[in-house]
Amino acid sequence: MHTSRRSFVSSLAGAAALPVFHSGAGRRLREAWDVAGQRAPVELADDEAYWSTIQRAFDADRTLVNLNNGGCSPAPTHVLDAMIRDLRFSNELPVEHMWRVLEPRIESVRRDLAREFGCDAEEMAITRNASESMETLIFGLDLRRGDEVIVSNQNYGRMLTSWDQRVRRDGIVVRSISFEVPPPSAKHIVDRFAAAISPRTRIIEVPHITNLTGQIMPIRELVRLARPRGIEVFVDGAHAFAHFPFTRDELECDYYGTSLHKWLLAPIGTGFLYVRKEKQRALWPLMAAPAEMDDNVRKYEEIGTHPAANHNAVSAAIAFHRAIGAERKVERLRFLRDRWAKRLIREGNGRVRVLTPLDSPDGAGIGFVHIEGLGHNELGAWLHEKHRIITTPITHQEFTGVRITPNVYTTLDEVDLFADRVLVALRKGLA
Repeated sequence: MHTSRRSFVSSLAGAAALPVFHSGAGRRLREAWDVAGQRAPVELADDEAYWSTIQRAFDADRTLVNLNNGGCSPAPTHVLDAMIRDLRFSNELPVEHMWRVLEPRIESVRRDLAREFGCDAEEMAITRNASESMETLIFGLDLRRGDEVIVSNQNYGRMLTSWDQRVRRDGIVVRSISFEVPPPSAKHIVDRFAAAISPRTRIIEVPHITNLTGQIMPIRELVRLARPRGIEVFVDGAHAFAHFPFTRDELECDYYGTSLHKWLLAPIGTGFLYVRKEKQRALWPLMAAPAEMDDNVRKYEEIGTHPAANHNAVSAAIAFHRAIGAERKVERLRFLRDRWAKRLIREGNGRVRVLTPLDSPDGAGIGFVHIEGLGHNELGAWLHEKHRIITTPITHQEFTGVRITPNVYTTLDEVDLFADRVLVALRKGLA
């Protein structure tokens, strides 16, 4: 048995503690493995025989073209089935089945997520989404009136709103930096943050990859900038985890929050919060926990009654992700992005500007396009209403455009249809 075959089998076994990886999904992944053989990830990016087997793991509605998977992605059918099975089991007798049988299995999910992220299980809290994780961070550290926080104007809107509430409530100061899109270099971004640091700076909050243009940020360099100055760095990884490969140690971060219903393809309402062990005592939970839990990462899970089914199915999603492989996944996502983006640039008569880094490790599956002479909101509405293509029009204070986020179940025909219709709009307008 080849090493890759052993890795594949091990990835399926990763969900062994939770009986959720049913035979249909396993069969499709074995078929995909047979097609892939020993080829490098980049060589598989355009292999439709391989990716069509992955696509068949989803019950996607093909009457619409969903190019907003960055907002929320469907889960593979077997992951959804696992959640539904546990919901039915819970409903038979919730106080016994949900609390006593299913809820303890969160420890298996914690183990699997910690392994994938590269941290200790005692540093991994299971949350419902990136917003809950990041608001735990934003509201969790004690700050004094006049203490300063640095953000970028491309941070996620809900996080900026959360900081604004601390400004109104606690009298802290938030400083916002701007950077070019796409930036000329990672150093350009680091330099903008460095210029905003003052003796009162306590926290930098930054997205790992922006939800707007898909710019991957230089997290390790920002951590190395901040740590010697005693500044904490909160990383918003809502769009990063399971999108492109990385580990905690590669980032060197102490805090990280993410959603799992985007790129990991887990059920809706799943996320995680990583807090380095020695940082946990000083970080308050969002909802109250007893003092005995001050050094226990589970204090961030004290949210009251909640379904166990959602978070338990995360282990099945992790097994599916591992079976595909993080490198294969990101190469496919970049291939899909380049297929529409480079075509529009090539055939757009100079009217198309893609603000996402192309041919660069600083971009991945998210693509953002501005088209001169076409209103982005009008284009998004026209694509949806006339052609059943779902995109994400975005208005930022410094740029406007449409965000495109396919996923592993997206077909070439769907990506090509989007590009075809945009080119029609360029030639004929939004008639």
